Amino acid sequence: MLAKRYKSELISILNPFSGIYTLEFKSLGSKYKYLPGQFLHIALDADYDGSSQWPDSRCFSMQSNPDEDTIRITYAVKGAFTKLMELTLKVGSEVWLKLPYGDLFTQPHNKTNTVFIAGGTGITPFLSLFTHESFNEYINPKIYLGFRSKEYNIYEPELNSVRLRDIPNKFVTIRMFYQDTNGIIDIQSIFIENGPVSNYFISGPPAMIKAFKQALISKGVTAGNVLTDDWE
Repeated sequence: MLAKRYKSELISILNPFSGIYTLEFKSLGSKYKYLPGQFLHIALDADYDGSSQWPDSRCFSMQSNPDEDTIRITYAVKGAFTKLMELTLKVGSEVWLKLPYGDLFTQPHNKTNTVFIAGGTGITPFLSLFTHESFNEYINPKIYLGFRSKEYNIYEPELNSVRLRDIPNKFVTIRMFYQDTNGIIDIQSIFIENGPVSNYFISGPPAMIKAFKQALISKGVTAGNVLTDDWE
């Protein structure tokens, strides 16, 4: 699927915590086309005409699923570009989105007893799968999510839709790790529960991805069975 440029309008901004924002965009042209787990580039240059050289931009995972008419992203303010987003973007702002990019869930993997591990806003590419009909293909998936505290888990509406989905012969395990009460995600216990043959998807801060991947490989998981969302 070739990347396409979409002039878009920002239609909603949620700011549940200082420095964390969820933005929702609608296309001002054709419908967005992408797959679960893919990401986009956002450009803020007001003078960009849609056809000249692509301006300065930043990558974000898409939190929404491809069946939705709008696109949602969640970001934390870290660095100059996201600070500019925080200062300049308002409801009604027009931006350019370029998408799709990435192959997170189209990489070869086993869809039985698949393990999904996410820290913080790293959950967003997973949500685009969990809320999409293609997630029905996964048998007995295990989901492990880590947050700074329970208040930072702002994704319960999407997660509840996963819990309540009526799919025959399917059991979805969702386990939370809240750092302030029960510590960080325990990769050792996750490995003990799932073993060396499961496929592991990992998304979150780069340091977490690197450490967890190394830990799993050191336990005997083959490198090809550890699939990461580390395009940053």
